[in-house]
Amino acid sequence: MFTSVKGYSVVVTGGTKGIGKGIARVFANEGANVLITGRDKAGAQDACKELTAQGGGTVTYLIADVNSKSDCDLMATTAIERNGGIDVLCANAGIFPDSKLVTMSAADMDLVFGTNVKGTILSVQACLTALKHSGHGRVILTSSITGPVTGFPGWSLYGASKAAQLGFMRTAAIELAPLKITVNAVLPGNIATEGLADMGSEYREAMEASVPLGRLGEVADIGNVVFCNTGSVLCNWTSINC
Repeated sequence: MFTSVKGYSVVVTGGTKGIGKGIARVFANEGANVLITGRDKAGAQDACKELTAQGGGTVTYLIADVNSKSDCDLMATTAIERNGGIDVLCANAGIFPDSKLVTMSAADMDLVFGTNVKGTILSVQACLTALKHSGHGRVILTSSITGPVTGFPGWSLYGASKAAQLGFMRTAAIELAPLKITVNAVLPGNIATEGLADMGSEYREAMEASVPLGRLGEVADIGNVVFCNTGSVLCNWTSINC
């Protein structure tokens, strides 16, 4: 069974576009009060206008970089001040630059792991007290099939970071279970987002051809899966492939 999330306080990192915005839309439509974070102010403002216009719960934004501890701490403080606490953290922020091994730099490694792995951990740490106080805290990570399940040329660094998220998830779930906080992950495949569009029509057509249904997933598909992770009967460290 699932409990209503009406009035819940939900934080979605990287919620200004793509999968993150799709996740925020689902929660807002169900009546939750959502704080989205991102690094682009114009994009954040546009996302808030779009999501708020659809009704349901409130949607506000904060400009923040998950690679920064102070930004993550401010994110948690802001969610508590605006929405009365934190019930759900969707640690979604991530980057996926194409970087072949022969040209990959140490700076590339720092950037990807800083955002995708360190950023995930800092976000969870910042929200822990409020999640514990809620009595039913939920953490959902956006990982990927790339890394944990499959690979793709140019994404070895991205794949490594996504596999690292799952390693974090499994132990974090064990540590946080006594606090009544569950930690889960969703592993999207190719989803129709702005980032995918930037990779060109040929890439999209190749990816569609590799899917038996002949179509890519939509951000709403992932948003609905993440929403289901707020159910009271879910086990810890459950990974979900899409």
